[in-house]
Amino acid sequence: MKWKVLAASIMLGAAATAQAVTADEVHTFTLANGMKFIVLESHTIPNANMYTFWKVGSRNEAPGITGLSHFFEHMMFNGSKNFGPKMFDRTMEAKGGSNNAYTSNDLTVYQDWFPASSLETIFTLESDRIAHLTIDPKMVASERGVVLSERSTGLENSNIRALHEEINGVAFQAHPYSWPVIGHESDIKAWTQDDLQRYFTTYYAPNNAVSVIVGDVKTDDVKKLATKYFGGIPKRALPPAVRTVEPEQKGERRLFVAKESATSANLVVAYKVPAANSADYYALEVLQSILGDGKTSRLYKTLVEQQLATQVSASSMDGFDPGLLYLSAVATAKTEPAQLEKALLAEVDNVVTNGVTADELQKVKNQKLLNLYREQETINGKAQQLGNYEVFFGDYKKMFDAPAAYEKLTTADIQAVAAKYLKKSQRTVGVLAAKED
Repeated sequence: MKWKVLAASIMLGAAATAQAVTADEVHTFTLANGMKFIVLESHTIPNANMYTFWKVGSRNEAPGITGLSHFFEHMMFNGSKNFGPKMFDRTMEAKGGSNNAYTSNDLTVYQDWFPASSLETIFTLESDRIAHLTIDPKMVASERGVVLSERSTGLENSNIRALHEEINGVAFQAHPYSWPVIGHESDIKAWTQDDLQRYFTTYYAPNNAVSVIVGDVKTDDVKKLATKYFGGIPKRALPPAVRTVEPEQKGERRLFVAKESATSANLVVAYKVPAANSADYYALEVLQSILGDGKTSRLYKTLVEQQLATQVSASSMDGFDPGLLYLSAVATAKTEPAQLEKALLAEVDNVVTNGVTADELQKVKNQKLLNLYREQETINGKAQQLGNYEVFFGDYKKMFDAPAAYEKLTTADIQAVAAKYLKKSQRTVGVLAAKED
């Protein structure tokens, strides 16, 4: 183990040396309409990207209009004043670029990758769909069908996704994190044109976005293009804040999902944890990895190696509001769900009672720092990190504090957050299987 830690430390040092990004290299400006831009010049290759973070996700929805944030991820590629349906993609591809997008509980993010020489084309495309998006009823009907199919296929093909959806609905009884990002089926079928137009007008305002541009660009050029193409889009009143606070959970909650096609039982134990900007964020990230990240994790050793589970994982929903830390396992054919749950919870209790070892902590610290530096070796990783820290932590500069935040953690810190958050009263336990015992 000590050799592995030493080897990882050497790799970490090499990665840290390779990444030369400092806070001083990052430039920002905000247009008169409130749209913020973060620019990092990187001239190693003649490429660039634009990641635009819109502060709207499923938490901004309400019963009756769930899934609208994700739906606009589809509509944004289906026509604007100067570019017809599918022309966003075709125009970008003709310039050698590509794109993607994703929606979460908290954000909708549009990612553009392109030769730096096509920067003005990207500004033209992005600004046109914000200023003049076409919400054509025919395209709405078409994409509505696509989303309904995406929802049903996703739930059928992924037992963990199906179980997570049910877990969230039980764990959150007031907060909008309770519904799925893709939306409820009945809502997807029922959105009106007025719903769509109102939602777009409310949330797709320039003062509700942060755009990150990294690559072979000059900050002055970016500022000129931003002013030219986005500067004329009027700012609007900031969207209404999400006021609902999830009440304190006062006891363990349990659920069972019957799925006839399931060949193995799936178990998820989800604990309430704080928002991403919590002082406990980094300690919880390390705890999560020690429990369920990789073949040296606690749950892999106690569940997979003991042939109680075929796979395990640990994940969390980083967000603006308190969320969940998920511990997941898929049972072997011979393992009963109750047996799997007992073994998983025993390992959780072990960490709470006895803590973690210095070697475990150092291993995960090395992994976290190595991942941070590896991401910063690419323009895409840099853009994603800058945007995440800006929106979730309130300042992109906090990205540069992350290494020190990980380094200073002690085994006592990890045991403390385990005891603080991994409580029976704060967990929701879900099982998905072909039939209930």
